[in-house]
Amino acid sequence: MPVQIPDDQDFSSFKDQCLNPEGWIPKFNKNNITVWIRAEESATVQKIKMRIVCKDVPAETVYDVLHDTPYRRKWDTNMIDTYDIGRLTVNADVGYYSWRCPPGLKNRDFVTMRSWLPLGNDFLIINYSVKHPQHPPKKEYVRAVSLLTGYLIQSTGPNSSTLYYLTQVDPKGSLPKWVVNRVSQLVAPKAMRKIYKASLKYPEWKRKHSPQLKPWLYPEQNSLPCVDPSCLSLQRADSLENIDESGANEDKPAKDQSDEEQDQD
Repeated sequence: MPVQIPDDQDFSSFKDQCLNPEGWIPKFNKNNITVWIRAEESATVQKIKMRIVCKDVPAETVYDVLHDTPYRRKWDTNMIDTYDIGRLTVNADVGYYSWRCPPGLKNRDFVTMRSWLPLGNDFLIINYSVKHPQHPPKKEYVRAVSLLTGYLIQSTGPNSSTLYYLTQVDPKGSLPKWVVNRVSQLVAPKAMRKIYKASLKYPEWKRKHSPQLKPWLYPEQNSLPCVDPSCLSLQRADSLENIDESGANEDKPAKDQSDEEQDQD
């Protein structure tokens, strides 16, 4: 199935999903962070929505943090590797991301098409999985499928914002129930705190690391090779291998060093 680069209607639909409370069940609400799960979703492919109120971070800074790949390597401690593959349009590209799973589970990776749109006081980023002929599944990872993942950042003042994160991912495996519970109760809130803390430190870091380089804002700075959309196809979950990890035992989560003060230089 050929890929479709998101249009204004897709961004509007994503924003509506972030803001509409209907059909969402709250699972966590503490310290300005709220996590919901979709009522009718299965345990395998669960849709999760998160929100964090950033009282002292402007929306533009959060948007930059989510785009800046070199900086992500500083704060995203779950990430194993990430890189940009190529650009499709001035506001769409293809990239690779791999991340660490809890002990007992095989690590996952994605190839996704990402598109972004600043729109007044709103900043949106959405992605979904695609197949790229030069980036097939790797034997050391389980190739997971992003059915829809994205961010909505809303400006609430000159130095404040609200960040929404919505994701629907097929992890390609029969996961034990504790994994699903841990994602909504522990992993998701921690991920939002990481983004918030990274946003607080970003201006100082960026001043020392190519402060003028922001290709997500200035397309003329984008040096990625062009990708022909016709070489991409939609990554269907049923075309990938399923693995059974339902017997994996739960270990106590290790203390995340990102919760401590880190040197972001």
